[in-house]
Amino acid sequence: MRTVFIKTTFALAVALLTSVSVFAVQPFRISVIDESNGWPVPLVELRTLHNVRFISDNAGVIAFDLPELMNTETWFAVEGHGYVVPKDGFGYQGVRITPRPGESTTIKVQRQLAAKRLGRTTGAGIFGESQKLGLETDWTEQGILGCDSVQNVIHNGRLYWNWGDTTLANYPLGRFHMIGATTQMQPLASLEPPIRLRYHYFVDESKVVRDLARMPGDGPTWLNGYCSLPDRSGTSRIVATYSKIKDTLTVYEVGLCTWEDEKSVFERSSVIWNPSAENPNPPATPHGHTVLWKDDAGKSWVLFGDPFPTLKCPATYEAWADRTTWSVTDAQARVPVRNGSDSIEPHRGSIAWNDFRKKWVTVFTQKFGDSSPLGEIWYAESDTPFGPWKDAIKVVTHDDYTFYNPKIHPGFTPNGSPILLFEATFTKFFSGTKVATPRYDYNQVLYRLDLDSIL
Repeated sequence: MRTVFIKTTFALAVALLTSVSVFAVQPFRISVIDESNGWPVPLVELRTLHNVRFISDNAGVIAFDLPELMNTETWFAVEGHGYVVPKDGFGYQGVRITPRPGESTTIKVQRQLAAKRLGRTTGAGIFGESQKLGLETDWTEQGILGCDSVQNVIHNGRLYWNWGDTTLANYPLGRFHMIGATTQMQPLASLEPPIRLRYHYFVDESKVVRDLARMPGDGPTWLNGYCSLPDRSGTSRIVATYSKIKDTLTVYEVGLCTWEDEKSVFERSSVIWNPSAENPNPPATPHGHTVLWKDDAGKSWVLFGDPFPTLKCPATYEAWADRTTWSVTDAQARVPVRNGSDSIEPHRGSIAWNDFRKKWVTVFTQKFGDSSPLGEIWYAESDTPFGPWKDAIKVVTHDDYTFYNPKIHPGFTPNGSPILLFEATFTKFFSGTKVATPRYDYNQVLYRLDLDSIL
């Protein structure tokens, strides 16, 4: 009886393994590249006629593994947020491919606008498609699925990063009081894709990213106006403006907070505003992204704006903490388009001095753009940080998808370089899109703009 049982069990095991092997499919590799330079293109979607979606990773790779379409001529619609393939005679934009296990093909896409997409800088599965094919095996995950709106600043010889609400894998509610990390000041080994940006996150005992700005009160904490300023002893202090949030987007408290290096947390410095009958709206505060600027007399200021400066104060910790030193400035409402009579209304963005252009430059999201209400990015210049900003050109587009809160990274490139790098949050929020893009949604995507080729 025992012998019969063993033989029966062995036969079942063999049958199960045989069954599995029949359906196991070795992926077919699809590489998506920019036809103008051969660079891999992340965030290009291929969709079958039965609506299975594949999105290229940071290496421009897709691991196609549908058993029902192997060895079958297959039509893939191609959508690339500014990267396209030509339309056929019926107006369809796509390619026909016959996937075969273990083989590969390359799709060349045409870049429509000036900025080049370098890849995703946050989230999970950055090289997920490549790793299905046994590639990029040295890349390891950092435990974050998505995070909102980047800020960073140089502090004590490193870059300190902050992000807003963050998605983790273990539960729909993740982190809602800012997370953070550090990197070296020039964190990219190359300015060409595929990019690999490795953060040193602030984590808890379980090695999970932790909250860094848990201010008193219910609801999330958001930080803004992130900068590092010297105090009277010469010690650099990271500072920010915090907002307490209820009912998704309603602000019910605004104050100032300071980073405590020894504890690696932000602590409240002062409360600026709570709503009242006399003051229903918060006053002007240090908000948005920051830049340092010297006036004609040589005095150093820190400018706060989103994108253009709306407030300034002397560039010291004591002045930042003293509201009597703050000066409100007027921000330009619209930016004229180059070679046209139209003008663009900025939503949010950032500015920086550009040594190659010898001008101040900005990138900002257009409010109510053509392809998306908040998905198109424009570039403009000015002789001063206060404007006038002019000659705006569109450099990035996202089809019915949001790309908000762009941040320029002037320190990522050598002085005098014509390369301008910026990133923003890619999300379906505030767009007409109902289905999120896998892996990329609610994450940061980095672009490169070569100023010597567009001006």
